[in-house]
This record gives sequence, structure tokens and C-alpha cells, in this order.
Amino acid sequence: MGSQLMDCPLAQLPIAAIDFESAGTAPGETDLPVQVGIVRVNSLFGEEEIFTSYIACDRPVRWSAAKVHGITTDMLREAPHFSDLWGELRRLLSGCVVVGHNPATEQRFLAAFPGHGFGPWLDTLALARKALPTLPDHALGTVCNALGLTEQISALVPGKTWHDALYDAAGSLALLRALVRGLNMDQATLRGLSFAVSQG
Repeated sequence: MGSQLMDCPLAQLPIAAIDFESAGTAPGETDLPVQVGIVRVNSLFGEEEIFTSYIACDRPVRWSAAKVHGITTDMLREAPHFSDLWGELRRLLSGCVVVGHNPATEQRFLAAFPGHGFGPWLDTLALARKALPTLPDHALGTVCNALGLTEQISALVPGKTWHDALYDAAGSLALLRALVRGLNMDQATLRGLSFAVSQG
């Protein structure tokens, strides 16, 4: 499946854009996920399927992290454990290109499920840096605002904003769509974007 995806035109690729928000860390701690958001499409410009969930955490959310994403320890009290989400994550992420904006954190959190085989991965941060080198920074919000994408992201996931996992996942998908269309890359392949592709 991976090699087939590498040679499929971008516009025809099944895509799952993903983002996690985390509990934050103190020295000696390992970071843990507290929210996941996924937007899945069967082809790049197809209809979106949306999934989001808080994730139970066995220690308090750090104040510094909560200040960024607004998720508190109290909000996670009824949340499922990460392992309980495996079935849905597998359904949404299998057999497609997994997209994230600098997705190292997403790859690390999904390593909790050894041998999951998700990927290939496409990094929209690497794409944005290549396509828009003059921007002052390439944070997801900066790039999407520069391209005028924020309104359509908000329409897809109303009531949310940056640093919500679902909003950021939708932002990654919107950014990929905008770059593919804006640069006439509908027929390009992942193999030609090797600088932004990894196997996770």
C-alpha cells in the first residue's frame, strides 16, 4: 500500500490529517496526549470525515500546556484512555497518507501502538517552508492566515480555534489543499516531494 500511495497523484490520495495536544512536561517526565483530532478524506478534495476526542491522562495537565490549548485536568475526567481509541484510530489512519504540521509529536504518540504501520507521512511544515520562504515564520496559524484559509477552517470545525487538535488537523488539510491547488500539483506524487515525506 505504501508504494502505491507514493506514486498516486496528490489529488487522488486518501488523506488523514492528524493533530495531538499534550499534557506538557516537567524535567524527567514523558509527554502524554490529552486530545486528538483527525480529518479523513478518501481523496484530497473529497468530503471530510471528522473525529476528535479528549484522552485520559494519569497525571495533571501542566499549567503551561493548558495556557496554550485550554484543556484542563478536570476536562479529562470522563475521557477514554488512549488504548480505548485504538479501533477508531486504526480505521481512520490505515491505508492513507497521514498529514501533520511538523508531525514528530504525532508520530511519537502513535508509537504507543507498536507496529501500527500508519503512513507514509507528509509534513505540511516542510511544504510551507519550501513554497512560502518569505513568511516571518511557518507556524500553522501564520501560514493559513497568510493564505486566507482561516475562515474555511472555522466553517469546517465551528466553535474551535488554533491549538484545538481538530482545528489544527483541519488546518493542515486546508493548507495541503491550498498548496496543491495553488502550485498546480494535482498530478504530482509523494515521490516528488521526498523532502516532506517520511515513513514515521
